[in-house]
Order: sequence, then structure tokens, then C-alpha cells
Amino acid sequence: MGSLKGKDILHGNQFSKKEIEAVIKVASEFEKELKKKGVIPLMKGKLLATLFFEPSTRTRLSFETAMQRLGGGVIALGPAEGSSVSKGETLVDTCRTVAQYADVIAIRHPKTGSAKEAADAVDIPVLNGGDGTGQHPTQALLDVYTIRKEMRTLKNLTIAMVGDLKNGRTVHALVEILSLFNCNLYFVSPGVLRMPEEITSHLRQKGIRVEETEDLREAALKSDVIYMTRIQKERFGDLGEYERVKGSYIIDAAFLKNLGKKITILHPLPRVNEINPDVDNYPGAAYFRQMRNGVFIRMALIAMVMGKR
Repeated sequence: MGSLKGKDILHGNQFSKKEIEAVIKVASEFEKELKKKGVIPLMKGKLLATLFFEPSTRTRLSFETAMQRLGGGVIALGPAEGSSVSKGETLVDTCRTVAQYADVIAIRHPKTGSAKEAADAVDIPVLNGGDGTGQHPTQALLDVYTIRKEMRTLKNLTIAMVGDLKNGRTVHALVEILSLFNCNLYFVSPGVLRMPEEITSHLRQKGIRVEETEDLREAALKSDVIYMTRIQKERFGDLGEYERVKGSYIIDAAFLKNLGKKITILHPLPRVNEINPDVDNYPGAAYFRQMRNGVFIRMALIAMVMGKR
């Protein structure tokens, strides 16, 4: 269980299957323990620094909740305007400063590769909470945990990933982990938002079955899980292009009824209009359960990189 001690969590491809299963096991243990007591004091006297240079609700709050549920404390650094970054301080210097105060860092930053830059600068564990359009490995781990709970397995599932696959750091990390479990993947997107070719080619070289389509219904009929993502307005330099593709895929109650089968629906959130609220009471709508699972997974990761599990 101690295989992640002292490690940074930066990329979906860094894990072995054994490590993924260990994280899931620890998260499950914490979930059960929290039903009996509010705090599991493994991190008493330790501090997590959350460095979030992009907006966040679920990732930031679940990291902070996770540390506090483990009995530790949190120090938080928000947008650049509230720190010395506004004075021109580099990310490296900011991280070196924070490492003097904290025992572990969770970071989100708009620059791809920023989490590795931070990790290379400090001697304490760094957990990537999203680096630009690059990776979001802790989200991928909570997604896998959710799929395992909802489907009772991770093996040989067919999963449709839908929406902005070009810029979606959640799907970039998730496919790396799913590839360890022989999942079949459908990539559903407008042409301009296709999964990057290097990712698709890499998966196929590993023997993963990957199919690309613009037809959500076609993919849904053949899938066990739909993983919806938001068309990310903030990733478009040309807002006219965004206007052309926004709303490309929408799941509502009528779509699910016409599908004629039960399917599990995930979404990293926030949503805009791609999942209608009339889906929220559908038995397979797992995105709010998915959100809660982020606390257990991030508790597990903090405890494991700190050598407490």
C-alpha cells in the first residue's frame, strides 16, 4: 500500500494497475470509516497547500475537505491577483516558498506542464489538480472509482467519452487509466474537438479498441457508460468557433427514453447545457455521486503519498 509514498501525482500514465487498485482500496476503506466518524486523524499536524490559479469548486473544495477529514490543516493560495504572482513572481519561486510552510501541495494552473514544473522545484509531494489542457489525474482516479462502484467492475467495459476531447484534461488522464483494464472506448466529438491524435494512436498501439464518431446515439447504444464533458468556452481563441460547436451534444430524459436501455452517466462538472436537469433523477445519473467520491480518492492519495497508507 505504500508504493506511492513520496511520489508526485502528475499524469494518468504514471500508474500501474496494482497502484490503481491500491488507491481504490484505500479510498473505499476511508469511505466506510467516514460513515462511522467524521475525522480519520492520519494527517494531524500536517498542512496541505492548495495553489489554484484557475477557477475551481469541486477539485479545490474536495482536496481541502479531504485533508481536513484526515485531521490535517489547509493553507490556500487563490488567483494570481491575491499573491506575489501579481508582482511577477515565477511559479517555481511561489512553489519553493509554499514548500517552506506545507507538507504537500495540490495545484491547478492554466499552463500545460505546470504541475511537473512545480514538482521539479520542491521536495514535497505535488498533486496535479489540472494543468491547462494537459492532465487531471486525481479526477481520472475518482472517475475510475465511480465507474467501479456503479458497474461493479472496470474490466471489458465500453465507455463513450463525449464533448471537448481536444482540450479535456479529464479525458486525457482517464483514458490512460482505463487502458489498464482493457476497456473499449468511443470518442464522440465535433471534428474540431477530436481527441488528440497522439493519444488515440498511443491507445491503439496498446491494443485498446478505439472508435471515433460524431454520433452520440450510435456510441450510447453500444456503451455501458457515457462520460459527458463541457464544451469549454475558455479554451477557444475564436468565440465564433465556440458558438458553432456549443450544444453539439445534449442528454435529456427524452434521449434516454429513446435509447431503450439503462446506461451510467458521468460528468466531471460543471455542466452548461449538455446534461438537462431532467436527467438528474435518472437511476444511472452518477455525476453527483462521482463528485462526492472525489473526497475519498483525494484522502487516499494524500495519505498514500505521505506514507500513511
